[in-house]
Amino acid sequence: MPPVISIVGRSKSGKTTLIEGLLAELKARGYRMATVKHASGKLAVDRPGKDSWRHIAAGSEATIVASPTQTIFIKPTSRDPELDELVHLFGEEYHIVLAEGFKQSSVPKIEVHRKEAGPPLADIRGLIAIATDEHLDTETRQFALHDIKGLADFLESGFIKPQKRSK
Repeated sequence: MPPVISIVGRSKSGKTTLIEGLLAELKARGYRMATVKHASGKLAVDRPGKDSWRHIAAGSEATIVASPTQTIFIKPTSRDPELDELVHLFGEEYHIVLAEGFKQSSVPKIEVHRKEAGPPLADIRGLIAIATDEHLDTETRQFALHDIKGLADFLESGFIKPQKRSK
């Protein structure tokens, strides 16, 4: 399995923007990445009346919708899936998986913190770094919010390259 790093933070702190920057930087370095986004409500991908919705309504326990440009896997669940279950669906073809959210998971985490959003999150297990717009009194490694290259270096040396060497 590829290494998984979760990007966590308060709403509107810049998690998606940070992930976009890391994806662009790591892709430029030749890495293949995948992402997982946690959503708290029902997703609007599979709408009533669409064929995939009809397949599930008729009794299929999972379905895949495929086109020349994308593939979507749909599996109704009765609980919030664990991050490792979701990452398992990707297989082995990626160098790293960046997750957005999943604060309670056991994977290493980078918190995105903005001063105006309030204090940093409390009791985050596995916090390895903080991307922030202010200096925080913590021993956790800190990066400026705009230091995408520094964060990419950190992920590359600490997670991607060790994983590649162990294969």
